[in-house]
Amino acid sequence: MTDANEGTDVSRRDYLKVAGAGTIGVTGLAGCMGGGGDDEETTTASEGTTESGNAGGEETTTEGESSTDYETLEVQHWWTGGDGNKAVTALFEGFAEKYPDIEVNQNPVAGGAGQNLKTVIKKRVLNNNPPSTWQAWPGAHLQPFVNADKLQDIGDSVWAENGMKDAYLQGPKDAAKPGGKFVTVPINIHRLNNLFYNKTVVENAGVDPSSISKPSDLVSAMKTVEEETDAVGMANQTKSAWSTAQLWAQVLLGEYGKETYVAFTEGKVEANKEAIKDSLSIVKKYKNYFNDDAGSISWTEANKKIINGEAAFFHQGDWAAGMYRGQDGFEFESEWGQVPFPGTGGIYALNMDSFPMPKNNPSPEAAKKFLQYCGSVDAQERFNPKKGSIPPRTDVPKDEFGPFLSRQMDDFANSDAQVKSIQHGLAIPPEAKSNFGEAMSTFTSGWNVDKTYKQLKQAFN
Repeated sequence: MTDANEGTDVSRRDYLKVAGAGTIGVTGLAGCMGGGGDDEETTTASEGTTESGNAGGEETTTEGESSTDYETLEVQHWWTGGDGNKAVTALFEGFAEKYPDIEVNQNPVAGGAGQNLKTVIKKRVLNNNPPSTWQAWPGAHLQPFVNADKLQDIGDSVWAENGMKDAYLQGPKDAAKPGGKFVTVPINIHRLNNLFYNKTVVENAGVDPSSISKPSDLVSAMKTVEEETDAVGMANQTKSAWSTAQLWAQVLLGEYGKETYVAFTEGKVEANKEAIKDSLSIVKKYKNYFNDDAGSISWTEANKKIINGEAAFFHQGDWAAGMYRGQDGFEFESEWGQVPFPGTGGIYALNMDSFPMPKNNPSPEAAKKFLQYCGSVDAQERFNPKKGSIPPRTDVPKDEFGPFLSRQMDDFANSDAQVKSIQHGLAIPPEAKSNFGEAMSTFTSGWNVDKTYKQLKQAFN
């Protein structure tokens, strides 16, 4: 299944075991590998790719001709199966068509929900032997590399091409420059503030998901579902903490707004004590309507309860829709639906993959061409329909995306704000993210609001 977070709660202690592999003194990287991954693979969406030619105004080259002797481009990623592999294959096919003279060495690192790749990258960067580029979450996740002066400013060499600065909205652009300068190129967006639902279940219960105005109101809707049907109110997994951590972030966002959400990511925990504790209390109320086996199943097994009509609601990133698209007879808007998580209308909560530009680059010219291509219409039109994600560019045609992703594209283009994921480390730096994960593990273990709040308060110290 998809790029989610299954089994990716990695402690800071585990991460620091690899710190000795690098050059002494690069202290800015001491926590850059926090868990919270994006590495299960989804069932496929559209099988087609597009031949978009020179879409997006990118620089043209004549196939078979070369005016530059490029070094081999080495790209490391964790897309080794499922939708991710189909998407990255389409991406490199398009790149080969545009730059046939650039030899590409895909050097994927499988396993660990992306954690294995992150460990490899940290060692290589610390030893001044990075690949040409690699798959990485942007935003605060890259801050340690910026602090250690390991990433190159690509504002003029890459972001000035293909109309990128005009085609990307502010949220993705901000994530691409964690230190104030462009250092990476986001290639996709997975939305986090989704509430999926089984249409038959909610209709039988007399519940209208679009009328639920805020997260606290969802409690009564789930109660009605359980009173009127045999389904549970909300499917979830609590075997690992990430699903509930992600859910809590949407509750905070929907109940208390963007400003409070951003304030939390800035470490202003005590100033927002009541909002944070109340949001935890709301999620604790949700627990009463989870499936009884939440503590022993995966998120994909929880999602099957929506498909099978055993649950009304499910919160997850939009990778969950890959399962629905892959299920015969389970069609969008007839069997299943989606609304923005209550209270988050007009906001698009971002998780993204990107490709950064390291210093000491073994193939700087080839890397520059690859990053320019990743920021183009053609690349994003090839990659995202297969990945089950949407493009960060707002000028990519919707023809290949299907009805659900097309609507997500509209929501993104028309959004008033885009906020970065806490769970995936786009919004908070790695050490704080590791501490956040430990606090949420405490929460799902005992559902103790006060104890969890105290750990969240300490997470940014």
